[in-house]
Amino acid sequence: MRLLGAMRLVRFRGPGGAEPRLGLEEAAGGNVVDLSVAEPALPRSMRAFLESGQSGLAAAQRALESSQHRLPRERVRLLAPVGDPEKVICVGLNYRDHCLEQNVKIPKEPIIFNKFPSTIIGPFDDIVHPEESSEVDWEVELAAVIGKKGRHIEESSALDHVVGFTVANDVSARDWQMRNGRQWLLGKTFDTFCPLGPALVTKEAVADVHNLRIRCSVNGQLMQDSSTSQLIFRLPKLIAWVSRFVTLVPGDILLTGTPPGVGAFQKPPVFLKRGDEVQCEIEELGTICNKVV
Repeated sequence: MRLLGAMRLVRFRGPGGAEPRLGLEEAAGGNVVDLSVAEPALPRSMRAFLESGQSGLAAAQRALESSQHRLPRERVRLLAPVGDPEKVICVGLNYRDHCLEQNVKIPKEPIIFNKFPSTIIGPFDDIVHPEESSEVDWEVELAAVIGKKGRHIEESSALDHVVGFTVANDVSARDWQMRNGRQWLLGKTFDTFCPLGPALVTKEAVADVHNLRIRCSVNGQLMQDSSTSQLIFRLPKLIAWVSRFVTLVPGDILLTGTPPGVGAFQKPPVFLKRGDEVQCEIEELGTICNKVV
């Protein structure tokens, strides 16, 4: 029996490459409910849909519970579940085991940076290896999506502001991040450096977001394998911290940090090259797989 509110929201293009539409996966990797047909009054932007609040989510629930407007999975192309966020907020050094592999102290407060929305691509789109970098790296991350506006949010109510979760790859140009003036922003925000998806899994569908297996493989070789239980600052703390400085709005994406196993700290270092395939997976949320071109 499906829990009330438990959904896997997606954005997709249907047959013929039409305009992006909203939908729901019947199950992970399953057929897609065409929400834009089932509930034509709903907006077609995920950000606008989330701004509609509980009425929009209730409409999506009705469509999921019906037996209509299904599209076979092979006839759709999934897009990033949120394509036009106002903000993409990221957290550095937020896994205990990732700090240990770098031999750095565990931070006393969250380390915040950002990526531009132009980094976002779909769960199976190509990562473009920029000519300007020779040290492109992978970082599987749990991403939380904001569903309710807030500022100065209390930790005790922080998860009320989250609609759900998705899988992200915080692709990073280490030569720009760690040298070249230590330009974290530039190293993190080349176009296509934030694959996202496959679905926005509502929090009601996730048993415990702080106890999920999180993994990344490159060309079939497992590179990262940890658990979100290793997070130093959990989501309530992160949301409360970030909202001290900025107003969080529906559709904002919060990347929560990466576990150990990134290429920069392999011995010797290993970086992505054109032709590589990167697969990022989080238990209960799904898998994204992107080729480097």
